[in-house]
Amino acid sequence: MQFTGLILLIIFVLTGCQPDAPEAKKNNAAMAVLGQELGEPVSAAHSLVFPRDHGAHPEQGVEWWYVTGNLSAQDGTQFGMQWTLFRVLDPGFSAFQGSPWWDGQLYFAHFALQDGRTHHAFERYGRAGQVEIQASPFIARLDNWQLASRESSFLPLRLQTRESGYGLDITLANSPQVLHGEQGYSQKTQQGHASFYYSYPFLQVTGTLTYADTHYEVTGQAWLDREWSSGLIHSQHGGWDWFSLQSTEPGQGALMAFCTRDEEHAYAYCSASEISSSGEVTAYPDEQVTLTVLDRAKTHDVTHPVSWQLQLPGKEAVIIDALQSDSLNTLSVPYWEGRIRSRGGFSGRGYGELFGY
Repeated sequence: MQFTGLILLIIFVLTGCQPDAPEAKKNNAAMAVLGQELGEPVSAAHSLVFPRDHGAHPEQGVEWWYVTGNLSAQDGTQFGMQWTLFRVLDPGFSAFQGSPWWDGQLYFAHFALQDGRTHHAFERYGRAGQVEIQASPFIARLDNWQLASRESSFLPLRLQTRESGYGLDITLANSPQVLHGEQGYSQKTQQGHASFYYSYPFLQVTGTLTYADTHYEVTGQAWLDREWSSGLIHSQHGGWDWFSLQSTEPGQGALMAFCTRDEEHAYAYCSASEISSSGEVTAYPDEQVTLTVLDRAKTHDVTHPVSWQLQLPGKEAVIIDALQSDSLNTLSVPYWEGRIRSRGGFSGRGYGELFGY
């Protein structure tokens, strides 16, 4: 990684950049960092082994533990939630690894909730002394925001986070594990950038959600993604659109789709996974996936899609719509993260992430 890119990332993560910096400028700089090679590329010859691979992979430069969910309160209120812990390799400061506060990595976490009318997002950042990541028994923690196994097995998990009148204390249980791509090796660009990528797509949720200082008992479904890589995209790419969908019809399973975009925001490389209710995966490579934008909206001066058509071979087209167009995480690096629903070839609901607009 270029040293200038390192400094840029540190500025973004530790200071939040300048409050009045244009969102497009922040995203352009972030894409320049994400396009760098950090650490060792993942190899298709490597086999995932669990519980080892629930933990950190410091030899690769970028990694995250990522949970999204659609939750319902007893009074009928519908909520969306997101929690992510990020790890980024910082080789420019590896000489300080002897310090208990420095392990050559940068860490930051995002937490967001929405209720159909408002959207609230928060972030924290930290150094090694504030972070705990362990494969078994599993824990991923930054300060008092944490995702951890409740027992000796990986599932069930407990997610705890609280910030300024908003919070979660929920249990996530009962989902098969799914490996995307070729046994977890997931290609992201035509240039060959790839990650290891697996999910728990059918997590059943129970617990407490706090929204604007009001506590709700909630149930619902969540999706846990795990991913690590030396570089997710090519430096000439402009971002990505990602979707996870859980069926609202019994037995139909789940669907994941991911497309990177070029500098003109045209879709450059796509992949998808069709997941049965028992966890079997049908992987669709780039040449079999077509994503088309149907409608756009403007949020905080950022224009982004809010409706798409997804076409897979031999299937009826899937129409994907954002449930709440104002789902922009206005954090150090802004991105759209919100609830979605689908109809047509797949009826479901889930979450979408739009980065780089």
